[in-house]
Amino acid sequence: MKKKTKIVLEVLFVVLIFLVLLFAFRFNKELKIPHEEIPKEEAPKLKIMDLESKTRPIAVMINNLAPARNYHSGLHEAYLVYEMIVEGGITRLMAIYKDVDVSKIGSIRSARPYYLDYVLENDAIFVHWGYSEQALTDIRLLGISNLDGYYYEKSYFWRDKSLPVASEHRGFTNIENINKGIKALNYRNTSQSKPLLNYSVESVLVNQNEQAIPAREIDIKYSKNVTTHYSYDEKTKMYKRSVNQQPHVDYVSKEQYSFKNIITYQVPNETLPGDVKGRQTLKNIGRGEGYYISEGYAIPIQWEKRTRESKTIYRFLNGEELKVNDGNTFIQIQPIDEFLSIT
Repeated sequence: MKKKTKIVLEVLFVVLIFLVLLFAFRFNKELKIPHEEIPKEEAPKLKIMDLESKTRPIAVMINNLAPARNYHSGLHEAYLVYEMIVEGGITRLMAIYKDVDVSKIGSIRSARPYYLDYVLENDAIFVHWGYSEQALTDIRLLGISNLDGYYYEKSYFWRDKSLPVASEHRGFTNIENINKGIKALNYRNTSQSKPLLNYSVESVLVNQNEQAIPAREIDIKYSKNVTTHYSYDEKTKMYKRSVNQQPHVDYVSKEQYSFKNIITYQVPNETLPGDVKGRQTLKNIGRGEGYYISEGYAIPIQWEKRTRESKTIYRFLNGEELKVNDGNTFIQIQPIDEFLSIT
């Protein structure tokens, strides 16, 4: 009798263990999070632009005459800005936008032919207000998608009559209006083109390059009329921009423009023969040397532009492609033999 009781108890114990294990297995199966569903820390993403975006960039020609400069609007929203010489020793800017909504951009001025080379290298839609004869010829010849305030002043552009400057310095637009124009003119609004610059999510340690030099103050002279200056801000790790010793300030935000990266190099320029206004041409197809400046240091680089349509390629002197810090960039294409100071 005792033996039978013992056997029964052993059986019951085994059954009990089985039930416990079965319950534990089912409970664990219901609550267990599969390994692949455990949230993983996302890799850092580029802030200056979405590399997966196929939005076509927009290039806007910006008036840089002294009366207009006080009313510059929207340049801080551009991820890339160019500065080049034009007639009379003055310069114009070209700001490139992508995937941003800017309420006021300008003031806007007329096209010059060599700016089209940089519209093309960004596969951008070109926004301007008027043109030189050569620029108009090249816009048509090169098939540039363009939006001209001369024709569309009341549709996609406006003049800010509140500004105490001449009418030609009052022309503005915004991204909303530009997009309306793009749609109305049936322009391609997507692009498969890669960004001009090779951005790095991680900091590019410029100071560790054996050829690096300190770059706290930069002076880039274009003519007796225009000298661009940058001053490094240790706190923000950005370069504050000034023109002719005056802070370059956005009219809407009232903040001084600042940039993460500066690329500067020199090319020859000449006055077009017979042009009564002294318009220029740039010998910008070719190769040369310049500087990449970021986070308080400058390093020598090489640049090469093979055709008007091709992208300018920037390299370290050892031939490797230049990497630039994640942030907005100003490309300063300076007349050859003009004063450049980096200290």
